[in-house]
Amino acid sequence: MNAATRHHMSDLGRRVEARRTRLGLSREEVAERAGSTPGYIELLENHLPSPGTEFLVRLANALETTVQDLTGYTADIAPGTGRAAGSARMEEIDEPECWELLDDHGVGRVAVTADEGPEIYPVNYQITDGDVLFVTAEDTPLAKAADSGRAIAFEQDRVDEAFSQGWSVLLVGPARRIADRATARRLKDVAYSASWIGDGRDTVVVLTPSRVTGRRIQVQGAPGTPPAPGA
Repeated sequence: MNAATRHHMSDLGRRVEARRTRLGLSREEVAERAGSTPGYIELLENHLPSPGTEFLVRLANALETTVQDLTGYTADIAPGTGRAAGSARMEEIDEPECWELLDDHGVGRVAVTADEGPEIYPVNYQITDGDVLFVTAEDTPLAKAADSGRAIAFEQDRVDEAFSQGWSVLLVGPARRIADRATARRLKDVAYSASWIGDGRDTVVVLTPSRVTGRRIQVQGAPGTPPAPGA
């Protein structure tokens, strides 16, 4: 897509395109899920600023997200502002499912012990061969932790505000800096996205987790929750 075309895209169009790409769906597949046409999905992504409410709900369901997220309503709101559900329960997530939830790439949080104490900050990540790949700057706490061989923690989560449920995955283990330039370049090339912060981040750090754990809060009757016995 050229710059002129992208200039005419609405924020909603950009979010729809990004979410569709994230799920690996074609416009034809989204259209089938939403009861629409590929041409209308293309129009929505590139030009149409605001479809009707009924279609927006169907589109959010087709993209496995919420209307609030698609429209950007929740972009600057901290997650978890809703009240706890009365029928909630917490369960452990086994390691294979933890990896499935992390998917191939995304944005999570990394915790390191820096000179002034613990620090936590968001990072782009890429999963590769059972490791978690980060690209950072030369002098960041993450790079220094990798040089010292200290263990770090990496966390990723999802929150469903509408039903007060969600999940969290935690990986803990030693981090190491990739010193070989050819290897570092190869790993950077497989990353889905460069750092959201921008250029100047060329240090490749890899976390090899020694512990992978997860927890999920589920609410009876919410989407994706098994029905109660006898229901």
